[in-house]
Amino acid sequence: SSADMEVGYWRSRTLGEPVRLILIHSGVEWKDTVIPFSDRDKWFGGMKYELGLDFPNLPYLIDGDIKLTQSVAIMRYLGRKFELFPEAQDAVRADMVEQNLVDLRRGLAMTSYSPNFEKLKVGFLEALPVRLAEIETFIGDGPYALGEKLTYIDFLAYPFLDAIRLFSPDNFKQERPLVQYMERIEDLPNVKKWLASEDCSAKIYNLHGNSASWPGKPLPRN
Repeated sequence: SSADMEVGYWRSRTLGEPVRLILIHSGVEWKDTVIPFSDRDKWFGGMKYELGLDFPNLPYLIDGDIKLTQSVAIMRYLGRKFELFPEAQDAVRADMVEQNLVDLRRGLAMTSYSPNFEKLKVGFLEALPVRLAEIETFIGDGPYALGEKLTYIDFLAYPFLDAIRLFSPDNFKQERPLVQYMERIEDLPNVKKWLASEDCSAKIYNLHGNSASWPGKPLPRN
């Protein structure tokens, strides 16, 4: 049963959040195995090798006999499982925007973890308006990232864009089409309920781990 699904990730948002979000939207039962940073040694010292994963890492997804790592591979798997996979004619655009989002998120993580944070931050923020405008143009009227059909891409895009909004709120003015796109994801019934709940990871977890120069502490949400 779906209740056998387990997701493991650090007590942070980064790469675990899209996986959490797509499961929340889908309304299935799943186990959220949160690994606190105080258990780093336990994870690296053996726990990661005890789960039967081909490529032991976080996040992981266990769904019965299927055991996956690599966050995008997990998202694609769940996309297929929950009929949130792009239509064949959208596959190329899906692959492209998926990788673009991954690049952008990686850029934020590299900046946030760098000891040269203040210096890298300047370059990241300089490039950001163009990067966001490209995504905004790509989505257009949507309503979703690939048009009429909601796909796993939306559950990748929303947490990644939300992370960047936390980093640079000035780039996310209310009237922006990109922000209106994000609001459409926030308004999906199960997502809306989750965002309003007390134990929502977007409210209580930092974006990044404790070793980051910029951990990305959550802001109050209405």
